[in-house]
Amino acid sequence: MLALTTANEDGTRFTVTRGVTRPVWEPNDATLKLFGLAREIAGELGWTLEHGSAGGGSDANFTGAEGIASLDGLGLLGAGYHTLQENIEVESLAQRTRLMAGLLARLTA
Repeated sequence: MLALTTANEDGTRFTVTRGVTRPVWEPNDATLKLFGLAREIAGELGWTLEHGSAGGGSDANFTGAEGIASLDGLGLLGAGYHTLQENIEVESLAQRTRLMAGLLARLTA
C-alpha cells in the first residue's frame, strides 16, 4: 500500500500513510469474568488456559474497546500464523472445539 504514494508531473500527488487502525483494548471486569469461565471449562477438560497479552491486533480490539466482554486467542494452536508457513497442531482441534462448545453451552443456558 505504501508503494502507491506517487507524485505526478502535473504536481498532483497521492500519499498513503500508516496509522492506527485498531483501538487499544484493555480487559475490563466483564472480560475477566468471561475468561474465568473459559479457564474453568478448560480445567474441566484437563488443561490450563493462560491469560496474557500477545500484542498485535484482532477483531476483539473493536468489541473490547466498546466495553463488550471479549476473548481472543482461543483458536487452534500452531505456528507461523498468517504466513505461508502457517501450520496447526492437529491435537488442538478437539481441545479448542470442546472449549468453545462449553462456552456456548454455558453462555446460552
